Amino acid sequence: MPVYTVHAPVINDAEVRAADRFAFVRDGFHFWAALLGPVWLLWHGLWLALIGWIVVMTAVGFGMSALGVGGNAILLVDILLALLMGFEAASLRRWTLSRRNWRHLDIVVAEDWETAERRFFDRWTAKQRSLVNDQLAIERGGPPPTRDIPGQPFSRPPPLPRSEIIGLFPEPGGSR
Repeated sequence: MPVYTVHAPVINDAEVRAADRFAFVRDGFHFWAALLGPVWLLWHGLWLALIGWIVVMTAVGFGMSALGVGGNAILLVDILLALLMGFEAASLRRWTLSRRNWRHLDIVVAEDWETAERRFFDRWTAKQRSLVNDQLAIERGGPPPTRDIPGQPFSRPPPLPRSEIIGLFPEPGGSR
């Protein structure tokens, strides 16, 4: 099953207003990134990755031509670089999102993009509701007990034994 990572833009800690801008990035091989690398990079707005792709493809083409490598070998290297682009396309997109200060929120395993979105928002809204209804943060009425209240057995820890040392150490003053 595909794995999706969920990313959110950082806008003054206003996650709820930015929920429509969350990005779901599918991990795995991207066919269109392998087949049409520059078009895929442009479509997703990965400008630095596009510049890097152009530099690498140009350098490999000129370098292999300068070495006198045949056309079939250059084609094979281009195909291998295209496959590498297909496998690393999701990583390039996550890298660009992190550069733009997007926050990684969650990882979702789902059949498709819509199911991943539904599972994430179900979990995310439940977490938001639990933060509002946090039962541990309710005022209980009185201050917590301190250590110096007489008559409360839980206010003082039990005394440590003075003749023994806790652990696997020898007795103080004993022979080694």
